[in-house]
Order: sequence, then C-alpha cells, then structure tokens
Amino acid sequence: MLNNETIKIIDKYRDIGWIPEPEAKRLFQIAGLNVPKYIWAHTLDEAIKFAHRTGFPVVAKVVSPHVIHKSDVGGVIVGIDTDEKLKKAYNTFKDLDGSDGMLVEEMVTGQELIIGAKIDYQFGPVILLGIGGTVVELYQDVTMRMTPINKNDVMSMISSLKGRDLIMGFRSNEPVNVKDLTDMMTGFSSLTVDLENHIQSIDLNPVICSGDRCIIADARIILSD
Repeated sequence: MLNNETIKIIDKYRDIGWIPEPEAKRLFQIAGLNVPKYIWAHTLDEAIKFAHRTGFPVVAKVVSPHVIHKSDVGGVIVGIDTDEKLKKAYNTFKDLDGSDGMLVEEMVTGQELIIGAKIDYQFGPVILLGIGGTVVELYQDVTMRMTPINKNDVMSMISSLKGRDLIMGFRSNEPVNVKDLTDMMTGFSSLTVDLENHIQSIDLNPVICSGDRCIIADARIILSD
C-alpha cells in the first residue's frame, strides 16, 4: 500500500507525466530500495559541500521537466573529481531548457543491469530483468515475468539470461550479491503492484550490482494519464 509521501510525489508531477529522477529516487527510498547517496542541488555551494562530504568522484545530472532523456542533451557527466569540474557541470546544466538544479550522487561500480516494469492492458504489471547499461538495446538480453514474483522467480529470471554468467561471476569477475538483487527484485515487484493505477512504466537502467550491494543508479517513472 502506498503511503502519503509517495502519493504526494506522484500527484505533484501528474501534469508533466513523469517523475524527475531525484524524486523518483526518493520514492524508491521510501519503498526500501537502495539508491546512491545523492542531493538535488539548486546552488553550486550545495553541490560542492555534498561532494566533499560524500567523496569524489561523483556523477552530475541535469534536472529539468523538459529533459526526460538526459544523455541526449549532454545532461549526464560522470567521474567528476574536482570542485572545478563540478562547477563546469553546474554552469553547463544551467543553460539547458527548463533547468531546475542538478542531481549529484556518489559513483558506484559493478555489473550494470536493467530492471523495469510496464502495465500490460491484459495482464497488469509485468517486470523485466536484463543485462543493462549502454548495451541493453544491442543485445536485448532480457526476461519478463508477471507480478508478483518471489525469490524462486528471480533465480529463474537470472537463469534465463544469456549473460547470466556476468551476474554469477564470469572468469575472474566478482559475482554480484544475488541476495541483494533478489531483495531488490521482489521489493520492486511489490511496489509495481501498488503503483499499477498510477504508472505506465518504470525504467531502472542501470542498476549497478557488486558483490556487496545493488544500487539504482538511474531511474525513470512514466505516469499514467
């Protein structure tokens, strides 16, 4: 069941039809899903203080109601490791259409996965797991299940992927924390069921998984009419 804070986030952005990433991540935090340490900075001073507190390097992303695909407009900068680079990112984003500050967050590393959901007009909420990042459209290595799902369903989904060895540990690469991935998938499934009447789709790409944890590095929630 959705709480009042989640409903407020959804209602606030119905007019634009999607939830900006900082607010999407706050929604996921409320639901108990892991996101990076982040700040929605509206001044350069806020951004710099956060970076010093969290530690460089950081990622910076534009926040704008007019920019849903941030990478298409140069609205994502990774590996920022100095105040000067953070200042340059801030000034660059200020000139983008509808700029409303920037999202600054810790950098995380690991295997990139995609987790998603859509509302099927016949079957209701359907969720997706695949090998994510920039190669998701190239390899299209994904698997889907109807919600709700349990731990056994998650293991079945992992086994269905061609790139499952990337999750379980390929050659010298560290296997991801499958328990954390399973917890994220089942928690995301429950959230999707709760959001069924409010959304069209959710894209989490990438979700970055290491041997320690899985983190939602990027998030987009498209609201229903």
